[in-house]
Order: sequence, then structure tokens, then C-alpha cells
Amino acid sequence: MSPPRRPSSGLLSRVASWSVLVAALVAPSLAEAAAPFVVIDAASGRVLMQEDATMPWHPASVTKLMTTYVALKRLREGAIGWETPIPVSMRAARAVPSKIGLNPGQEVTLENAMKMMLVKSANDMAVVIAEGVGGSVENFAEMMNAEAARLGMRESHFENPNGLHVPGQQTSARDLAILARALLTEFPDQADLFQIPAVQLGERVMKNTNGLIGRYPGIEGMKTGFVCPSGFNLVAVASRGGQRLIAVVLGQPSAADRTIKAAALLDKGFGTSGGFFGLSGGTLESLPRSPVSVAPNMRQDICVRRKGPPASEEELDAGPVQVPAFQNAESGQPFSGAVFAAAVPGSSVRGSRGPRSLSERAPLEPIPVFVGRSPGSASAPIAANARPVPARPDEPATATAYAGDKGKLVNPLTGRPVAPVAAGAGPIVLAPAEAVPLKAGSGIGSGARPSDAKKLGAIEAKSAEPKAAVAKPVPTGKAAPVKAKAKPAAKAKPKAAAKPAAKAPAKTTAKPAGKTTGLAHPAGGA
Repeated sequence: MSPPRRPSSGLLSRVASWSVLVAALVAPSLAEAAAPFVVIDAASGRVLMQEDATMPWHPASVTKLMTTYVALKRLREGAIGWETPIPVSMRAARAVPSKIGLNPGQEVTLENAMKMMLVKSANDMAVVIAEGVGGSVENFAEMMNAEAARLGMRESHFENPNGLHVPGQQTSARDLAILARALLTEFPDQADLFQIPAVQLGERVMKNTNGLIGRYPGIEGMKTGFVCPSGFNLVAVASRGGQRLIAVVLGQPSAADRTIKAAALLDKGFGTSGGFFGLSGGTLESLPRSPVSVAPNMRQDICVRRKGPPASEEELDAGPVQVPAFQNAESGQPFSGAVFAAAVPGSSVRGSRGPRSLSERAPLEPIPVFVGRSPGSASAPIAANARPVPARPDEPATATAYAGDKGKLVNPLTGRPVAPVAAGAGPIVLAPAEAVPLKAGSGIGSGARPSDAKKLGAIEAKSAEPKAAVAKPVPTGKAAPVKAKAKPAAKAKPKAAAKPAAKAPAKTTAKPAGKTTGLAHPAGGA
């Protein structure tokens, strides 16, 4: 009997290709399958449950927790103060939403900027804080990475203070739990910053983007984050029965999903004294490294394949929606979080696995914030990006224009001599008293053209010869005396003496001298 025929290499290659194709169609992608999370006991740092906690992930606006940590540390060191006025730079003003929308040159204190950043998740306020603390975004990013390394956040790298997507900016659920715990333990007196329900700027009221605030019992806040490559992220802290837990949820398909999942995980954590998934008693430091080294990009899943636009951070403010069927793995009973409520027709928020629901938020009392200086700003430390004001008003506008000049220095605006400026002294702001007001109609610095002279109130000087003065009315039969000297128009040098006015006709009434038409009134005149 002849041996069985071996399949040809071509057939094997075709079978292998079909196998790969079927596997690609059936198996979910890494980004779809991964949804990292971790729950820890805040006091001990013990891990209660986790999944892919060390997998790199794009942080989005939870980056602002590290921005807060660096700022609070510099505040404690005295390098900056709560009432320090920080100028808004052009870079901060150009930040993309979510933002407050201040203009370049405006000032905001560190305290107000911090509150607006954490509640509204304002990207422009994160840049304001970074520049006020570090001098520039780049310097501040170095400070962020230095603190991350010191804290043991081994999967984290930061490029900016607000979390706007940059490919190299990443973190992990484990690292964010380390950061959240450091904020709570190192700055316990600042814990209220993370649970502000809303802020009010003028007539504008902005609610906290954390959907657990006003819904979950014992919630102590923390921070949300969303960009398309990361999905919806949430770091949450809650206390119950004398125990405080930290939950980190990453990569959720909507704001509703991240809030519901965080609530369920917190309920699980409060309902057990042991760990899950074989990690009972483990610590964040003992978690093994992930085989993945680069954060996956969730853009296709979150912002491309969805039906309709991606949900916003304010998605949960519409009202109550349908209850999810979460159960305790040990007792089989529904979890007790007040985040769940009865369904309300027409108010459901659709998540990745069908209708989801959250109870309506409790009324959120806003805390007032403002733009500008506070009463203590004058004595507060100076912001790192604030320019020093010169001691004398006659110093030059810039130091670099005169650096190294050993001769006589003259202020270009006043003409008065000034002391030499040392090289490398940096930019100097011109004192307000040195600003020389321009007379109307001068055309200097206003983009004026000669054709705009009448609009600006300038004196016309089309002819070098001055116009004759108008004679004053005199009694009939007498010639009107005329002054020989007439005022030249526009300071033009006369080529000839002014012609005397003709005798006034006896029956002709001359125009009053008060309405002489030879000169135009300057702008802003009487």
C-alpha cells in the first residue's frame, strides 16, 4: 500500500493564511480586549483586584493629577503661592477645549486656576499652572517625569500638563493608583480640591466631569480623562465604613461606562476583605510588568466605529437612566451603590453593551472662582513666567538691545541717559509711566495713511502758502483792518506774505470769525 500523500507546500500556505484570517476576524484586537483597571486600599496600598494594571495606556486628562501633584509640591516648598497671579500666555490661550477661554495677558491666581482645571478639566488652565510653576511647558514636563520616577511610576512618561494626545505620553492603571495614593497621603489638607461639585465663573456654572460626584455615597472625587486614543478614563476615591479605596478605570467606551464600572468595582472592594484574581495581599510594587511596551490606540473603537459622535465629558448630566445588572460575585446580590436607580423613559445613555443607567445627580452647589488678582497677590511669590518690572522707569524696553554697550545709553522714548544693562539680564518690562501717548492724527503706530488724514483729524498741508484770514465785520463805509501776520497751516514755511483781504462790501455780511474754515479740529477736540 502506497504511503498517504503529503499536502503540498502551496496547500499548507493557503490553510495557514485562512487560519490567520479567521483568527483575525474572530479574535478581538488588543485595544478592544483590554480595559485595564485596579482597585487598592488607600491606607495600605494593597491590591484588591486588577486586570492589565501595568499595561501602558494613554492618560488623557487624568494627566492633570500629576500637574496638581507637582504644583502642590512647589507650593509646599514656597516657590509659589495660592494667591500668586499667573499671566495667561498665548500658548495657554490657544489650548483646544475643554477650556475656560481667557485672553493672553489676563491673570489668574494659582488657586482659581487649579479649581477650574480639576472641575472643568480645562486644558488652558493646565498650561497656565505649568508655566506659572515651571516657567514653560517643557520645563514643567521634566518636573512631572522626575516626580513620576521618584514615585516609582515605571510605565509613565509625560509630554504636557493637560493630557492632550501625544504618542509618547502614557501611563498605566497601576501608576495612576500610585499617584492618587501619593496625593492623598502627602497632601491630606488639599483633598477637598478633588471633590468640588461645580465652580461658578461670573454667570457660568461648570459641573465636575466626574460622574460619581453627586451619585455615589462616600465619593471623594479625583479625575476624569478622555481623548479618542485612550477612551474614557477615571480615577476615583471613595470611603465607607472607615475604609478608603482607590479605583482606576481605563479605556471605557463612554463616560457612562467608566462611571458605572468604577461604581461596581468600588462596591466589590468594600464588600470583601480579600483580593481577587489570586492577588490577595499583593502590592502595587509587586505587580508584574506587562509584555506590552507601547500604549494601544483606541481611536478606531471609540471615535470611528461608534454610531454617532463620541460621548462628551458632560454626557451624564442629562438625567437618570436604566439600571445595569451588576451582582456581587460572592453573595449574588446586587451591589449597594446609590449610583443605580430605576429606569426613566427616554433618558437612557447607550454604552458599548446596550442601555446603561445612572441615577440623577444630586444638586451641585458651585464654588465661586474669578479671574484676576486677589487681595494677597501683592505679597505672594512671583510666578515663574512673570516678567520682572524694572526699578526705574527710564530703563530700556529690552536688555538685549543694549547688552554689552559700554558707551552712553539713551532711552529711545525719553532721550535721557540710563545706566548700562548687564548682558544676559533678560527681558525687562517697560514701566507704565514711560508710555508716551500719541497725539491724535499723528498716524504713528496706527496704520494710518496720508489719505486718512481727515478721518484722523490731521492738519492738511496741500499748499505751502498759508490761507488768508477772514476779515471781521465793520461798520458801513469803513475798510476792515487786516492783520498782516496769518498763522501758517501745518507749520509750513510761507513763501510770500499773506495777501490783505479785500474791502468788505457794504451789503455783504461776513462769516463770524468763530467759524473759520481754514483749520480742522483735531480728533477728540472741543
